Amino acid sequence: MTKVDRRILKTQETLKKAVLELMAEKRFDGITIQDLSDRANVSRGTIYLHYMDKYDLLDKLIESHINELRERCEAAADMDFISGSLIWTEYFEHNYSFFSMMLASKGAPYFRNRFLDFLLEEFRDEVDVTKGKNQGLSEDLTVRFVATAYVGVVEWWFTNDKPIPHQTLAKQLGTLLERNCN
Repeated sequence: MTKVDRRILKTQETLKKAVLELMAEKRFDGITIQDLSDRANVSRGTIYLHYMDKYDLLDKLIESHINELRERCEAAADMDFISGSLIWTEYFEHNYSFFSMMLASKGAPYFRNRFLDFLLEEFRDEVDVTKGKNQGLSEDLTVRFVATAYVGVVEWWFTNDKPIPHQTLAKQLGTLLERNCN
């Protein structure tokens, strides 16, 4: 495995932080490379050494969080829904600024769809339409219902500035998942 230079990692982290800070101030479409350059205190050329454009930077930032959630899903594979949800809500809590920015009105409009696509993929294996309450229902419809509801609740939690503790969110989401996936 190739070791990445710490200076490269530091520059990339600085640029990711800068884009989030700028998104707190204005819509993503209004952010320029010069804005990023000024905020991160790097040259425009440095930005282009690491990313093709601002969309590439945002895509990489989003993908890093989706990949982390995917790894947490794999780690929680043998857990019940409540314990698995706690792992996620702890991650949401720890990365509050990113998720609240992405799910708030000034956030990247395509993040919600990317997050939903990820959840559709993850919940596909969890929904069972061969027995129980979901027997005879369309698998696609049921998976979409569960994933969309999950996104909606997480979005509500962030846009309302965490009205309940993340542990309570995890317990209630886990309970709802158990009711709707089995």
